Amino acid sequence: MKVKFTKMHGAGNDFILIDDRAGNIPWEDHFLMAALATRRVGVGCEGIILIQRSDKADFRMCFLNPDGTEVEMCGNGARCAAAFAHAIGASGKALTMETLCGLVDAQVNGNSVCVWMPEPAGKSCAVDIGIDGEPEPVRGHFISVGVPHFVVPVPNVSAVDVEALGRKIRLHPEFAPDGTNVDFVTFRQPNRMTMRTYERGVEAESRACGTGAVACSVVGVETNGLTLPATVKTSLGYELTIDGDWRHNKCTGLTLLGPVKIVYTGEVDLSSLDRGCEVS
Repeated sequence: MKVKFTKMHGAGNDFILIDDRAGNIPWEDHFLMAALATRRVGVGCEGIILIQRSDKADFRMCFLNPDGTEVEMCGNGARCAAAFAHAIGASGKALTMETLCGLVDAQVNGNSVCVWMPEPAGKSCAVDIGIDGEPEPVRGHFISVGVPHFVVPVPNVSAVDVEALGRKIRLHPEFAPDGTNVDFVTFRQPNRMTMRTYERGVEAESRACGTGAVACSVVGVETNGLTLPATVKTSLGYELTIDGDWRHNKCTGLTLLGPVKIVYTGEVDLSSLDRGCEVS
């Protein structure tokens, strides 16, 4: 089965986007989707996004992690989905998409896309995590912004071993059974920060994370005197802007704004993919 796709990135997050309004893509075959997402033997990406029909919104965004499993939300993925959906005629510039965490609004302005993010699930919760091999517990703030994040403030993000420490935290019993995304962030008052993310499902450091940028901004407002709008610098140097209101001791109406770009378009034969890269 040959499928046309578009490779895009949002502030460094790279995705495979496919028009699945006809409903022909076997996206529930997790091993096949994982093969498509695997670098070197597949197209390679940090997430697969299918634009599907919806009876609740302009379209449904089906988002799959590189292991082939569907997850609730991806901020930069939603921004790329909005731009792609507009480009294929599935929506106008102002649109609403259906996701597993509810309806999400977006606005496309050329290569810049803004999405209205799901409201944080309550205030962030400070947690101390004991990690094998670490002399002291790691203190962070747990919060859900559509997907779970553990935000760890650090003096210098470039000095953090994101792969090693992030994996230990992501798999810690404190967050069982589903685990969590892990964000390491350096706050620079009044409204700037740099961050790096160990992403659940990618199981490695992601080059950007939209939901992580929102989580870090909320924690920054609640605990570090950060003001909105805030600018979040990703590991590749792209910048995301988080805006919203701080009312009743809670961040509301949060938006995620940043660049999107088409990298290339192509066609892949799903039947020819090397399923030897299956992830259990």
